[in-house]
Amino acid sequence: MNPVRAVLFDRDGTLVEDVPYNGDPDRVRPVDGAREALRMLRAHGIRTGVVTNQSGVARGLVSAADVRRVNERVDDLIGPFDVWAVCPHAPGDGCHCRKPQPGMVLWAAGRVCTPPADIVVIGDIGADTEAARRAGAHGILVPTAQTRPQETAAAEHVAADLPTAVRAVLAGPPWGRVLADERPIAAAYREVAEGSGGSRRRPR
Repeated sequence: MNPVRAVLFDRDGTLVEDVPYNGDPDRVRPVDGAREALRMLRAHGIRTGVVTNQSGVARGLVSAADVRRVNERVDDLIGPFDVWAVCPHAPGDGCHCRKPQPGMVLWAAGRVCTPPADIVVIGDIGADTEAARRAGAHGILVPTAQTRPQETAAAEHVAADLPTAVRAVLAGPPWGRVLADERPIAAAYREVAEGSGGSRRRPR
C-alpha cells in the first residue's frame, strides 16, 4: 500500500496560473497537467487539499469573500478537494499559519485525519516545501518563473510538472530528485550571478 495518504497543493502557480492577488473567479486557469495529476491521485484513493497564502486580504487588495469565490472556482474546475486552508495574513503579522510556517499543513492534516508523515505538499516556491518540512511532511517543488534558483537547489525533491510530481508520489518515497532537465536551473543561476534575476517576487 502506498504510504502517502494525502497530498496538499499550493494554489497560485501550482494548481492554477498565478494572477497577482486574484479576486475574480473568471481569471482562474488550471496549469497544464493539473487535471491529470488530480485524476491520478483520486484514482488511487489519495485525499487532496489546498494550502494557500492569501496576503491580499490583509493588504486590502482582495476580500475574504473574493478569495472564497476564487477557491470555489478552483474546486469547480479541478476539485473537489477534501480540505482547504487559507492564510489571510501579511508577512509581518507573525501568524503561525502563513507558509513557511507549518500551521496550515498541520491543520489540514488534522482535517483529513492523516499524520503529517503520510502527507506530501506540492508547491512552486521554497515556502511551500519548507512548511512541509517544519510540519514533518514531505515536500515536492515544481519550479515556475516565480521560483528562485536557490529554492530549486535546496529542495529535496524537484519535479518538472504536476503529473511528474504525482507519479513520484504514487511510486512511493524515497523518490530522489526528480529533475527532467538541469539546464533551466543552471541558466537561472547565471542570471542571479549577473544580478538580473531572482529578487523581484511579490509576497503571497
